[in-house]
Amino acid sequence: MVEPSVHTDTQKEQVDSGSSLRRHLGPIIFLTTIFFLNFIARIVLSPLIPTIEKDLSLSHGEAGSFFLFTTIGYFISLVCSGFVSSRISHRMTITVSSIVIGVVLVGVCFVETAWSMVVCMFLLGLATGLYLPSGIATVTNLVDQHQWGKALAIHELAPNLGFVMAPLVAEMLMIWVSWRGVMVSIGLVSALSGICFIFFGRGGEFKGVKPNFDSIRNLLATPSFWVMAILFSLGISSTLGTFSMLPLYLVADHGIARVEANTLVAMSRVSTVVIVFFAGWASDRFGATKIINVVFIVTGVMTVLLGIANTSWIKPVILLQPVFAVCFFPAGFAMLSVIVPPQSRGLAVSFAVPIAFMVGAGITPTIIGFLGDADQFKLAFILLGASILLGGVLTRLVKLRDYEGKVV
Repeated sequence: MVEPSVHTDTQKEQVDSGSSLRRHLGPIIFLTTIFFLNFIARIVLSPLIPTIEKDLSLSHGEAGSFFLFTTIGYFISLVCSGFVSSRISHRMTITVSSIVIGVVLVGVCFVETAWSMVVCMFLLGLATGLYLPSGIATVTNLVDQHQWGKALAIHELAPNLGFVMAPLVAEMLMIWVSWRGVMVSIGLVSALSGICFIFFGRGGEFKGVKPNFDSIRNLLATPSFWVMAILFSLGISSTLGTFSMLPLYLVADHGIARVEANTLVAMSRVSTVVIVFFAGWASDRFGATKIINVVFIVTGVMTVLLGIANTSWIKPVILLQPVFAVCFFPAGFAMLSVIVPPQSRGLAVSFAVPIAFMVGAGITPTIIGFLGDADQFKLAFILLGASILLGGVLTRLVKLRDYEGKVV
């Protein structure tokens, strides 16, 4: 994908005009809204899982596997997104992603078996995966590099707000409709947002660079890339992976009612909406490496406590764990953008993020689900927390580059 530091005449004009974050706040918020709908389309499955299990007669492991098939589709789509954006531009890629999400979620109306649900979740992953590389490329093209932390923090408001709203939206809509109706409602709004972006959105009026074998080979031969892929895997496991199975864990293992469990999970994400802005500022002020180190230490401890805590004091742990976990992403994306030469930044996002989602949002929930079938839900969260703690030492292996692409 074409990145802002590749100074073609067109791109240079866009970068120069993007020096003021305030000037481009409106387009960034519009993109954040689209990202929010993209994200909530994927995670709304989590608060619906207890109901879906009963309706389709599923085990915990089978329910957890839905997240795996979503991330398989997401992985394929992210890896191939460069081929799409190189033909139709980042702007049209964002639009297509939103509209196809709507079509897929409307198709959930016809789901009657576990396998038909698997097909829908796979297609949903394909549709949602198109957005992120184009979204990141568009945001970083609107503002200068020294403001990326703040701009990406605004963009990261989408998943953090999505974590809050998904359980609440699910419970509110299920007063009037079934879980299928919840999916359809979100799909229709997503499709509408894509149509609106065609007429009212700004940014992304440039095509991505089609990935080639040499650029992919060079990226995969970069040790820092693989370190970042692991760090993102742990970051996504601590947020989305935990979120995906937490309502089911609370209902099945702690005997908490579904509505209370979903409300508690939603409440735990409220503070992250504000914290993510502080995380973006802190990344710019103190450096991404230091922030990631602190985040992994604290998040690892809190995730272990999710497995250790009994029902009487697990609620404070649930409220605190995501506060620290979400601080990874503004720093993580900023670091990912400077481990490779400028022309490879989009490619780095296109490969690191799908690998991380495959592990953190697919394999992690699936393992938690199968351990839950073996009455080992608690052990699953303890092992996850220990892995996050160990991940903090990996930042020492990352080699950063300056704005010109030179290793520093």
